[in-house]
Amino acid sequence: KSCQTGKISTAEAAVQSQTSQDASVQTDQSIDAAEAFQQDVQVDYTSLLLFLQRVEDVVIKELNKNWTSHAFDGFEVNWTDQNEAVLCLHTLSYPEAQDQHLQVTSVSWNATGSVLACSYGRLAYGDWSTEKSYVCTWNLDRRGLDPKHPDLVVDVPSSVLCLAFHPSQPSLIAGGLFSGEVVVWDTSRREDPLIWRTGLTDDTHTDPVYQVSWLPDAKHRNHVQLLSASTDGKVLVWREERDGQLALAEGFALVAQQIPRIAQLKKLMWGEVAVGVTSLSFSHFDPRMFIVGVEGGYSLKCSMAAETPALHRTGSSVLLRAPAELAFSPHGGPVYSVSCSPFHRQVLNLFLSCGTDGQIHLNSMLQTQPLLSLQLSKKYLFCVRWSPVRPLVFAAASGEGNQKCFCFTGDVHLFDFAKSSQKPAVSIKQAAAECPVYCLEFNIKQTQLLAAGDATGTVRVWQLSSDFTEQGPREMTHLEQLASETTD
Repeated sequence: KSCQTGKISTAEAAVQSQTSQDASVQTDQSIDAAEAFQQDVQVDYTSLLLFLQRVEDVVIKELNKNWTSHAFDGFEVNWTDQNEAVLCLHTLSYPEAQDQHLQVTSVSWNATGSVLACSYGRLAYGDWSTEKSYVCTWNLDRRGLDPKHPDLVVDVPSSVLCLAFHPSQPSLIAGGLFSGEVVVWDTSRREDPLIWRTGLTDDTHTDPVYQVSWLPDAKHRNHVQLLSASTDGKVLVWREERDGQLALAEGFALVAQQIPRIAQLKKLMWGEVAVGVTSLSFSHFDPRMFIVGVEGGYSLKCSMAAETPALHRTGSSVLLRAPAELAFSPHGGPVYSVSCSPFHRQVLNLFLSCGTDGQIHLNSMLQTQPLLSLQLSKKYLFCVRWSPVRPLVFAAASGEGNQKCFCFTGDVHLFDFAKSSQKPAVSIKQAAAECPVYCLEFNIKQTQLLAAGDATGTVRVWQLSSDFTEQGPREMTHLEQLASETTD
């Protein structure tokens, strides 16, 4: 009486068919036959006329009802393109910083494009070194966004002059301080967000840090390094250490004697004089090449591959090198901002620069004279940024201005070379009288967004129209023609 079943027998049988047959489904009708078919179609005009006569009264009755309807009273047809408008989506501020009359010194978007950070300080006047400042962040995708209540506020004992979110880790943000320090915060840590700092050592900058940028680490594929530039003339590259310190990995120093001869400035004594760096932008096609703007009014092409030792006497744990290779025709005052184009062929290597002379220069890295010079304002221009999505579009931030020069107080200017190479396509009113716009940044992920910070302590997020975000046909060709025409 076993419960074991009896032996189960199995058999296999193939189910794959052994024969196949192809059949064509493409018609073989010739073009002449198709034309003949179309010619054979005939219209019964007599029946068509009878049909129209039969429905005429009904159609006229319905048309008269539509004519007397009030359903669309008050509706006006707008025949213009709705995308021409530039709208202000958000007006962000931190009341405590505004109460101290602090200004927005820098703005930065995180890797996802949803979080915006701004730093507070004082660029126009006051003692930066002893005044408390702030770094604030807002998540614009969060429900219940309070424009006057940041998601995170970081208290900083010294003015923060520049910010840069990590290119891939959305919570990491680097800052450059007036004290010369470089710091990194982790915005996911609410209680103590500071995770790395350079400290005050012989390697630290001795002047304010005006630019920080994240760089890929050539030796370690999955790591990045942090670059800082200061008016002490040094460009330094930092690597992270386990104890929360940033250690100097390599460095460069700009000394007047080692600047190419075209840049011998009357304002600078010839010799071992540091050339203060106020802005920096890396080439999008050669990671070793970068452009710096300096206090003397020049833009300089520099290389990370430089090997010549810098004539720099101050103590440093690494040998500082002289990176300058070429000096471009100068502005009439300090260069506050440079921006390399992400859209061009290698033959052009274009970048923009602006400064205290109110001019914007369009330069090629291959020649010293500007391809184009725009007199936007008689006052300062603080920032210029190339569009990340359109080769012919860029934005500029201005201070006080003159109506005759197409520049108004506290404006953000959007240029489109497809429309004009001499004046802005749109000038957006950002701030009130005598309150310049200091910084602006395009959002690389959400390309219709542009953030701008001003002297009132306000950050405005502008929504750009499709005119500024959708690339038109032959834009690269247009830019090359513009460059060749101005060069000729």
